[in-house]
Amino acid sequence: MEIEIIRKRQQELLDLFDTAPIKRAYNMQFHYTEQGNAVFTLPYNPNFDHALGGIHGGVLATMLDNAGWFTAATRYNFWIATSDLQVRLLLPAIKTTLMATGRLLKAGSRMAVSEMEVKSENGDLISIGSGSFVVTSQKC
Repeated sequence: MEIEIIRKRQQELLDLFDTAPIKRAYNMQFHYTEQGNAVFTLPYNPNFDHALGGIHGGVLATMLDNAGWFTAATRYNFWIATSDLQVRLLLPAIKTTLMATGRLLKAGSRMAVSEMEVKSENGDLISIGSGSFVVTSQKC
């Protein structure tokens, strides 16, 4: 795809995320890097902590999924759906802002694959993952 088309699609996806209830619930911020990677920032919220005080792994999985999906979605005029999400929790995330970044590995005609990472505000690698995203027949 041409870079202009990808940039236009990125703006459409940024606008779409602005209307998503999950954005309000999580208070996540979202932007694209010059390389086209989706980046999600989640300010620390004690409501996302588990009983031992760390940020729940489900929150990390959500951030990884978002980063991978929004990175891959720029390459398609059809909706994509997460078909596989692999998450590895490497370190506990305790009272910290988190940043998830996606990187596209493959954009095929039927499936895209991304790899993702979550880092803490001080740069610790908290979680890594990969995702497969199936191209649907539903036009955007």
